[in-house]
Amino acid sequence: MDQKASSGAKTVKRRTVTTLRKMKQEQEKIVMLTAYDASFGRVLDEQGVDVILIGDSLGMVIQGHPTTIPVTVEDMIYHTRTVAAVAQTALVLADLPFMSYTSPEMALRNSARLMQESHAHMVKLEGGAPQVATVKQLTHHGVPVCAHLGLQPQSVHKLGGYRVQGREAAVAQQMQADALALQEAGADMILLECVPETLAAAITQAVEVPVIGIGAGRACDGQVLVLHDMLGITPRAPRFSQSFMQEGRTIPQAIRAYVEAVKGGSFPADAQCLV
Repeated sequence: MDQKASSGAKTVKRRTVTTLRKMKQEQEKIVMLTAYDASFGRVLDEQGVDVILIGDSLGMVIQGHPTTIPVTVEDMIYHTRTVAAVAQTALVLADLPFMSYTSPEMALRNSARLMQESHAHMVKLEGGAPQVATVKQLTHHGVPVCAHLGLQPQSVHKLGGYRVQGREAAVAQQMQADALALQEAGADMILLECVPETLAAAITQAVEVPVIGIGAGRACDGQVLVLHDMLGITPRAPRFSQSFMQEGRTIPQAIRAYVEAVKGGSFPADAQCLV
């Protein structure tokens, strides 16, 4: 597969786990957005998004469910395939959905499907220390992994709702320990959702792999939002999000504005940071 894509006279290399780690080292912010189809996948890729996440959030924004739990592996394969077909430079990251990685062996089978059938470059799974064995199994077999800590939407019923995680000292200490353990197990990236800015900053500094935040403050190595939230078409967008569809912008212009805001450090601002 050709690892380069041309944009005018400029040639841009495909983003890889090596690229993202180098971006962290050079303090260049990493831009991530969700997409679930070829049309939006192409626009994100053209506007300079570094990582396209095919999230199980599709259960809520595409399928109309109240949670991500009904999303299946077949759903993820279908939607990931449509995005991967058009993404020329972005790294394609796919969620392992609810109950698709209850053992290392199951995780390996389903990750293989996401990479072989839909051409994902990396998979994402939720959970801390209990997932260390699974991450080891995946990385041993050459599967890049993004570990998801903090608010874990697949556990929303266990957590009692969509609530900030890590405000209590013991929980914060455990989350930091989990991040280090997952990195040691081979995780290539960590996503922090809905955690206090100070905790996210401490984890970002403690680990060598890139840390992507969503509702986790400014100190993370990059940011991610749900596409529909940043386009202002979600009925009740979360507090940490921001609509970039302002001042008569087109959708590509709004996405470009988001990319520039993350790269330039103006997003997230105080209003989007949790304490």
